[in-house]
Amino acid sequence: MQDDVPNLAFEVSRITEEKIAVIDAIMLRTQMLSLNARLEASRAGTFGSGFAVVAQEMGAIAGEVNALSAQLQSEVTASTARIETAGKQMMYEFRGQRFADLAHNVVEIIDRNLYERSCDVRWWATDSAVVDAVEQPSHEALAHAGSRLATILRSYTVYLDLWVADRNGNVVATGRGDRYHRAVGQNVSATEWFKKALQTSSGDDFAVCDINRNEALEKAQVATYSTAIRRGGAVGGQPIGVLGIFFNWEPQARDIVQGVALSEEERRDTRVMLLNARHEVIAASDGRCQLGERYPLEASGPSGFYRKGDRLVSYALTPGYETYEGLGWYGCIESRLPM
Repeated sequence: MQDDVPNLAFEVSRITEEKIAVIDAIMLRTQMLSLNARLEASRAGTFGSGFAVVAQEMGAIAGEVNALSAQLQSEVTASTARIETAGKQMMYEFRGQRFADLAHNVVEIIDRNLYERSCDVRWWATDSAVVDAVEQPSHEALAHAGSRLATILRSYTVYLDLWVADRNGNVVATGRGDRYHRAVGQNVSATEWFKKALQTSSGDDFAVCDINRNEALEKAQVATYSTAIRRGGAVGGQPIGVLGIFFNWEPQARDIVQGVALSEEERRDTRVMLLNARHEVIAASDGRCQLGERYPLEASGPSGFYRKGDRLVSYALTPGYETYEGLGWYGCIESRLPM
């Protein structure tokens, strides 16, 4: 409905101009008739003197109506211009706030999704098969751990793989060794997810890393969650290894940014994005997300919108979800402003 205000102001101005033009045309004809009447009254001499007075008054009235018409047109033009400006501002603010709310919804959905990942990694790190793989790493224990991880993956299809690494960072068991052959045996002690996991203070803590590509997982984009595997699976046990889980980021995030409730007209000229804390694009509704593009977001608060040329940029900072504080990500929507 807000989109109709500028159009309505334009229509009022157009109709007013049309009607005033008709009035002006009538008054021009009236003035011509008045002039002709005065000429005829002049020819009639004393017999036309009374008619001359009437003709003169008609001309005066026509002049007054013309002056009133010009004044009306000036005032209507000024008023409709103000209405149009106010309407465009109202439309801009309504659209900006609506898209900021949608941006908040986008980042909130992904936060809820990733909160579940933080629960998964803490739970699975206490599984006896996972604990035994690093506490008692026999051939049978490692095979059992791999089988257990494979069972989890069949139920949790959002993961590419789950890895168990020993205290030195050597990957000793995975859930998809038949698919990702390079995983088992590699050393991950230098990776961020491994080092952060070993630094967790208890089994209630976890580590999460920003979206990146994992070479051993066919360079797929992953969100990596990890936590320490502790002796005996106890919450306060000594760290004896690390469990890393790799969330299949790209298809999950793409579904979220492409699932935003937009009209077909809005969708044609709108880009919905997820940005990390460095404002790098980690998901985009147009599919252009190669990890590395930096978006020039000009955020001035946790949520808002602003004009940039002929574009409207709306954004919302991650609110986190329950025990998941988020990583400083933003939902961001860029759209073209209506002319």
